[in-house]
Amino acid sequence: MSIHDRLRAHGITLPPAAAPVASYQPVVVDGHTAYVSGQLPFIDGKLVTGKLGEDVALDRGIAAARACGMMILSQLEAAGLIERVAHMVKLGGFVASIPDFFDQPKVINGASDLMVEVFGDPGKHARSAVGVPVLPLNAAVEVDAIVALKA
Repeated sequence: MSIHDRLRAHGITLPPAAAPVASYQPVVVDGHTAYVSGQLPFIDGKLVTGKLGEDVALDRGIAAARACGMMILSQLEAAGLIERVAHMVKLGGFVASIPDFFDQPKVINGASDLMVEVFGDPGKHARSAVGVPVLPLNAAVEVDAIVALKA
């Protein structure tokens, strides 16, 4: 089954790929590896902002991380690479949070679970989930990816 078929089967419609907000490329390919720049969470076209543990609830943070994952998929689609994904290698997750918020791994599960939903076993990956004091544009979450590509 193609990735596009899997997306349809799961009722997933990818959002348009976001344009870069600074001086970088959304996706860079080196050999059989794609590096996807950090993606921000847009839900219904609006950026999810704020800090977990302060003004963003855990379930909203999980949804924001899933939205970041959707944008990673959109960037791969825009680059013509989504059907070439051999497996997800690593996700890097950053969660804007207050000092005593400790559920960063639960938040980033929103993106991780999406990758397994879309790719199955090849969607399983290594990962980091890091709490940070602030993210670009006051985003609540940011996720980047390293992706192995089929030849």
